[in-house]
Amino acid sequence: MQSYYQNYIDGAWVDGGAGRIDVINPGTGETLAQHALADAGDVARAVAAAKRVHESGALSSLRPVERGRMVQAMGRYILDHIDTLAEILTLEQGKPLWEARIELEGSARYFEYYGNQAETVEGRSIPLGAAYYDFTAYEPFGVSAHVIPWNYPVEMTARSLSAALATANTVVIKTPELTPISCYIFAHAAEAAGLPKGAVNILCGYGHEAGAALTAHPDVRQIVFTGSVQTGKIIATAAAQNVVPCVLELGGKSGAIVHRDADLDAFTDNVRWGIYFNAGQVCSAMSRIIVHEDRKDELVERVSTLAKSLSVGPGIERPDFGANMGAMVSDAQRDRAVAMVADAQAQGATLVTGGHKLNRPGAFLEPTVLSDVQPGMTVAQEEIFGPVVSVMSFKTPDQAIEIANGTPYGLVGGTFTQNIDQAMRDAQRIRAGQVFVNEWYAGGVETPFGGYGQSGYGREKGREALWNYVQTKNIAIKLGG
Repeated sequence: MQSYYQNYIDGAWVDGGAGRIDVINPGTGETLAQHALADAGDVARAVAAAKRVHESGALSSLRPVERGRMVQAMGRYILDHIDTLAEILTLEQGKPLWEARIELEGSARYFEYYGNQAETVEGRSIPLGAAYYDFTAYEPFGVSAHVIPWNYPVEMTARSLSAALATANTVVIKTPELTPISCYIFAHAAEAAGLPKGAVNILCGYGHEAGAALTAHPDVRQIVFTGSVQTGKIIATAAAQNVVPCVLELGGKSGAIVHRDADLDAFTDNVRWGIYFNAGQVCSAMSRIIVHEDRKDELVERVSTLAKSLSVGPGIERPDFGANMGAMVSDAQRDRAVAMVADAQAQGATLVTGGHKLNRPGAFLEPTVLSDVQPGMTVAQEEIFGPVVSVMSFKTPDQAIEIANGTPYGLVGGTFTQNIDQAMRDAQRIRAGQVFVNEWYAGGVETPFGGYGQSGYGREKGREALWNYVQTKNIAIKLGG
């Protein structure tokens, strides 16, 4: 761990025009390091560097397999440095060390996958009769701006960066000010892979300053953002002024329907990952459980037992996979979750377990279970982004669907049942970009991910994500003779 980290612009490590920012270790509450803070001038230099590389053709003129090999090499670089990087990620974000390793392994997987996909982005010919030859080609947008969230800073950067580079775009990354340090790895990985200087630029800055300057820059031709609905709307508005396409992943309030015939042993294990992984700071977290009234009491007992079994403390002290949870990212984020739990109680919900911060330094919150939650309560409508699950009950399948769809979001949903007909009916009726059946987080890098409603638009992951980074050109040729 260094005491000070710089931004990376045009192949050089540089200070920030806005000074420095303290990065806090959420496991102790102490300052971990300082990071350079970018201003609009830094953003302009980074965009200019990315534009220069794009216009030079240094990436787009390569045979796709060559570009794909460089993308894959970046993933291997991450794995080669996973031990050091996992410690840094844990210290700045708060998650257990073993969870940090999972994030980094997932990050490397994106580079492997999209590196392989680079040579599959192919056009097609369109028959127009004997007098014409017509075909389509896909071309990169150019400078792609990526605004990264603090909950998975390395994996979310890898998710978009790998697809952008595979399709020959150049990139400017605005890292999250709460967790900016670990993203340094992408600069080293890009250099090791042989990417030209300026192809990847990384800077930390406040959203209202660096983020606003980046998303409104006239030379940025495509934007990727993961974060809150409020900020997403601001970014979409800025992008519209320049008529720039966006990919917006704006979180969710995802519900798991648990039918009367569900296997509660298996479901309880899904709750462990669905809401308590990364201390619940996951956009697709299982934040609502919608259970048949006949199984509610049994389910609440099982989930509360699970919550009580989790050991909570500094992530750096939790290197091994197990029943443990780290800190939330900040005291402010933790305090917001505590306040929402108290508000839910005031509205009539029952606090089964948890709901309080730990009596020790650090942004720790007990794993929490709320029961008797009604669909109209704030806690059932607004994203908490913490280790808090709300349990609701239903009488009929139609009522379960109504509750599941009864929020402005639509990122993911799930259904747990042994009846395949019921599972398919639920999957068809749940309004969400991804539906899990009998396993929360089923799928992988290969499966498209994105939301309905206020969960955003565009898709990450899978082959579908590639089309976010290319534009279609049609070429029509009049034949002679």
